[in-house]
Amino acid sequence: MAKVLYEKDGRIGRITLNRPEVLNAIDDDLPRELAEAVARADADREVHVMILAGAGRAFCAGYDLAHYAQDPENTLTQDMPWDPMQDFQFMWANTQHFMSLFRAMKPVICKVHGLAVAGGSDIALCADLTIIGDSARIGYMPARVWGCPTTAMWVHRLGPERAKRMLFTGDKITGREAAEIGLVLKSVPDAQLDAEVEALAARMVMVPINQLAMQKMVINSAVEAQINQTQRLATVFDGITRHSPEGLNFKARAETMGWKQAVRERDDGTFDWTQNRPVNPQG
Repeated sequence: MAKVLYEKDGRIGRITLNRPEVLNAIDDDLPRELAEAVARADADREVHVMILAGAGRAFCAGYDLAHYAQDPENTLTQDMPWDPMQDFQFMWANTQHFMSLFRAMKPVICKVHGLAVAGGSDIALCADLTIIGDSARIGYMPARVWGCPTTAMWVHRLGPERAKRMLFTGDKITGREAAEIGLVLKSVPDAQLDAEVEALAARMVMVPINQLAMQKMVINSAVEAQINQTQRLATVFDGITRHSPEGLNFKARAETMGWKQAVRERDDGTFDWTQNRPVNPQG
């Protein structure tokens, strides 16, 4: 079964992340299939706009930690000493697959419901326009341990101080809060999300493809060199986070206790990854 679906609907190319049983979590195949769907829409002279969405209860819950963190046989975290360029090659390829949304000739609207967290936020923030439901949650929790957002779109969209506020804490925020700080274009009541996205797409599809492409190219040219430089650093750092002492402790904890408990302890701040022990609530 395809992990990313593509459907041509008149002048709209509809791309859907399709692993609903795991909240569209990212595995080895999904980034490549996403880029292939983007390329398919971009090459179609009848498609003017793409809409990216997620099947089921969420847009994307990030990387599939049952596979990448809990499975001791997974090689994303290598035995020490690790080869940083092997790590970089894998994650850089994924980053470029996500960035196909940004680099495509045609505009991409991302529709976020439920969750767009961790690597899922990387995907959502690479789109040209992101519209989110009021109650949806977005954030990059691996900033607390075992991750650095490789697309680096947080600082591009928010500026330094607000990006620091999000990545120093790893907090998740609601769609409404995300719109208020300028992380996404707009937040709307959940029941109105589909209609809002469709209305925007309908307005855009009447613009000639060449006009859309030129406007996107001009705007992207103002920021893409800086984004590319920042992404290279972020992707190297992402590998380091998984091979630091704290990152290795997180991986071991996930293997021993299960990834759900490890993530809960990370997000709640109830585990000291440096000392490799639970935090004593009594101090």
